[in-house]
Amino acid sequence: MAMRHILIVDDDKEIVQLIAIYLQNEGYKISRAFNGEEALTLFEKEKIDLIVLDVMMPKIDGMEVCRILREKNHVPILMISAKTEDIDKITGLMSGADDYLSKPFNPLELVARVKTLIRRTYLYQEERLEDEIIKVGSLEVNKTFHTAKVSRHSIPLTSKEFAILYIMVSNLGRVFSSEEIFELVWKETYYSSNNTVMVHISNLREKLEKDLGYKLIKTIWGVGYKIDG
Repeated sequence: MAMRHILIVDDDKEIVQLIAIYLQNEGYKISRAFNGEEALTLFEKEKIDLIVLDVMMPKIDGMEVCRILREKNHVPILMISAKTEDIDKITGLMSGADDYLSKPFNPLELVARVKTLIRRTYLYQEERLEDEIIKVGSLEVNKTFHTAKVSRHSIPLTSKEFAILYIMVSNLGRVFSSEEIFELVWKETYYSSNNTVMVHISNLREKLEKDLGYKLIKTIWGVGYKIDG
């Protein structure tokens, strides 16, 4: 899992430093801003995974920063404030914050809330990405990025070659006829004299098997093609 980058925004430098120490101890990368203007500028320059955002700040307050960010970004925001009224919390959440913590706060509670927000926001994405990577021996096929690698070496495939490969690695052991492959990939009616699939299979074999060192795509004579697990 990549190191998460957290932006801490508060005009009180001691609070920023306190939060930074606790979050760095958890392995997070930290950036600091001391007013809303600085925060927005930094956000444009850096890849930020979560923002700890104070409400009361000079130049642009936290509520306005939150509204501006929410116009085009869904980065998780934990808002912190000395205001303790329920209406302030409601206003903060309505401006787009994902969670709200009143000052003074226990730094350990802040860390726990940061972890919860990060898990809620990114864990599903990582699991989904992992689900879309299929491995067969040293071959790795990534549906999200349409890439195929053998022992981390990228294999350049056309979109049709990738589609054929993905269909077969997604259904290990199943035999696909040329007609099935053509209609699944080209989404057109197959004609018996069409040798398009055969040519693409041949190209796939040439590209993959040079690095694999063995025959990946098997021909079942008179039936079609398959990849075993």
